Amino acid sequence: MANTVVDKIIKEIEAHAPSVESEHVGRVTAVGDGVVAIDGLSKAVMSEVLLFEEGKGKKLAEAMKTQAELYGLVLNLEEDGVRAAVLGDTARVAEGMTVKSTGRVLSVPSGEELLGRVVNALGEPIDGKGPFKKTTLMPVERESYGVIDRKRVSVPVQTGIKAIDAMIPIGRGQRELIIGDRSTGKTTIAIDTIISQRNEPKATRPICIYVAIGQKESKTARIVEQLRQTGALEYTIVVDAPASAPAALQFLAPYAGVAIGEYFMDAGRDVVVVYDDLSKQAVAYRQLSLLLRRPPGREAYPGDIFYLHSRLLERAACLSKEKGGGSLTALPIIETQDGDVSGYIPTNVISITDGQIFLVAELFNKGIRPAIDVGISVSRVGSDAQKKAMKGVAGGLKLELAQFRELEAFMQFAQDLDKATADRIASGQRMVEILKQKNGAPIAMEMQVAILYAAGQKLFNDVPVAKVSAVEAQLAEFFDTKASKALAEVKKSGLLSDEVKKELNKAIEEFRLAHSEVFSAK
Repeated sequence: MANTVVDKIIKEIEAHAPSVESEHVGRVTAVGDGVVAIDGLSKAVMSEVLLFEEGKGKKLAEAMKTQAELYGLVLNLEEDGVRAAVLGDTARVAEGMTVKSTGRVLSVPSGEELLGRVVNALGEPIDGKGPFKKTTLMPVERESYGVIDRKRVSVPVQTGIKAIDAMIPIGRGQRELIIGDRSTGKTTIAIDTIISQRNEPKATRPICIYVAIGQKESKTARIVEQLRQTGALEYTIVVDAPASAPAALQFLAPYAGVAIGEYFMDAGRDVVVVYDDLSKQAVAYRQLSLLLRRPPGREAYPGDIFYLHSRLLERAACLSKEKGGGSLTALPIIETQDGDVSGYIPTNVISITDGQIFLVAELFNKGIRPAIDVGISVSRVGSDAQKKAMKGVAGGLKLELAQFRELEAFMQFAQDLDKATADRIASGQRMVEILKQKNGAPIAMEMQVAILYAAGQKLFNDVPVAKVSAVEAQLAEFFDTKASKALAEVKKSGLLSDEVKKELNKAIEEFRLAHSEVFSAK
């Protein structure tokens, strides 16, 4: 019996093949404001994820046992070591702590499970609904698709906002900047665009991703609740890096958002990503860069600040059929100071994007919402994706409003106006009223077409300016019941056929007769 046991042990020893595992380990030499200096990681690569091991101190070791693993991100490769940003609580890092290379780049989870959820910049759920079960890891930094892999932008993103869909249309795969001073309605436009996607057929409805960078947590919570109440949260993912989060997470949040979106784009689906806002990301990156002791340039920003945003926004694309036909539309938001679009960060992002929607505080204070300056707002590719019905009714709208703005300024000094000028001003005033819209109330494309068609038929010319908005709301309800067939045809075909025009004209005349008291009291 003894010999049998000994033979068995000898056989197991002979069969054992020892495996050698090597670890690339370093040591923290300095800690400060979310950035650590590490000695010994000679083989570390840029953007590699590092794992902080438990320290020698008893209190620190006990604290780390009860918390999740703490990671860092290599951002500087230096002669005598590396510098990394801590992706979490800096208080848990101490000098002398051991740091281990993981050999992988930073990735975030993505998949269907993320829909309707709120995650942080590392893709970890923070809404209290529990962890994800099945997700796919997507690299935070990835090379954008080349020109050969892309196709022409041809499908619109319906924002549900008349002024934008008519004059500054956005196409799927485009990068359209929303720019303006603080509290001029930038976020409102982005959120209305997300809510508007509920009007799209479920099969072709874009996945929406809202990235909150450096925002108040109360504001983000309010937005999440608004999306939930409107039914938009079911196809939306919220990535939150609040003002209280470390600068490293605020810097990474937009890249996490686009990485999550690329999972759906690669699967052939359409995605809309809102970055709110990139001004705060630039400030967070400046803070990180100064702590990393990189040379400061203009306004103390590092030399690669342009590359920070260009490599993010270039990942927006409309892919060819060979690549699955998916698209990723980017809606970056930039905050200006006192309407100055010539600032360093605004000019950088304007040059990267395919157009901008410029919001003006002066118009906002006058009660014109959305407060869009038609003169310098532009979409360089969206008109190619605009529905023909919308093109037909909105053709001269932008020019008409731009001329009205000039005449409005001139009108303050002129005593007598000739009839043509007076008529143009009156028409412009009514069009401004028609284009006004409430927050959180996006309008379907076919209804926008019908209202703008009615405006083109001079329906509102005899309505007092103060009553235009009320009459427009009544007209929308009237169209819903009396011209539902025409609206359905516009939605289906995207065309304004003669039959549709005939039905709309009939409904307009019926409306005029039913509300004759409004039209007579000019």
